[in-house]
Amino acid sequence: MTVVAVIPARYASTRFPGKPLVPLAGKPMIQHVWERVCQVPQVSEVLVATDDERIFQAVESFGGTAVITSSDHATGTDRIVEAVSGRSEEWVLNVQGDEPVISIRDLENLISQGTGTPDTRVGTLVFRISEPAQLHDPNIVKAVVNPQGQALYFSRSLVPFPRKPGPEGLWAWRHLGVYLYQREFLLQYHQWPQTPLEQTEQLEQLRILENGVPILCVQAHFDGVGVDVPEDVPKAESLLQSLAQQKEKR
Repeated sequence: MTVVAVIPARYASTRFPGKPLVPLAGKPMIQHVWERVCQVPQVSEVLVATDDERIFQAVESFGGTAVITSSDHATGTDRIVEAVSGRSEEWVLNVQGDEPVISIRDLENLISQGTGTPDTRVGTLVFRISEPAQLHDPNIVKAVVNPQGQALYFSRSLVPFPRKPGPEGLWAWRHLGVYLYQREFLLQYHQWPQTPLEQTEQLEQLRILENGVPILCVQAHFDGVGVDVPEDVPKAESLLQSLAQQKEKR
C-alpha cells in the first residue's frame, strides 16, 4: 500500500486572499498543515498543489515539495488530479490547506480503515456535532451515516430533521473536508459530469453518491480549526500555541 498526500492551496481565496501564507505562530499556515501531514506514518510523500508562485516558493523554502497546477481549475479535486497525474501510488489523501491543526491520529485512522475495509474506493472524516448553532449553519456540512459507516447523504441543511427537538437531537455528524481516494477511482470520478444534487448543494461528494458509489465515513476525534476568514486566525494561533505547550510538558 502506498499513499501520497496532496494539499491543494490557492492564493486567490474570495473570503481570505493569500490565506495559505498567513503567519501562524511564526510559520505560514501551509507549513503547519504540511508538517502535520508529514507525521502520518502511512504517507510516503506530501505535495502542495498550487497555482501561485508565491505559495510555491514558500513551500520550497521550508523544505516542502510543491507542484504548480493550472489556474483554470474550478475545484480542489481538479487540482489534486493534475498533481497526481503520472504518479503510481495506490491511494491519495486529500487534506485542505486551511486546517493547521488537523489531527494526525484521525488521518492515521482514516487511512487504516479506508485501506482495510474491503471494496472501499473513497473514505472521509466525520465529527459528532455538539454545538446546537452548528446544526443550522450552512457552512457546516452535515452527513447522514448508516450503521455500516457509509454515507447516505451530505447537506448544508439540518439532516435528518429532529421531529422531536431536544438534547437527544444533537447526534448529527459534521463532515470534515478530508478524503482518502483509491487513485484509480479518483481519476474516474474526476471525469464524471456534475450531478443535480451536487449542483444544488454545491457539494462535490454528492456526485459520488449519485453515481452509486459508497463513501466510508470514519469518526474523527478532533474537529480542528478551519481558517476560512481572517477572524479565524487568532483561534487557530491560540490552539497551535496550546498544543506546543502540551508537547513541551511531555
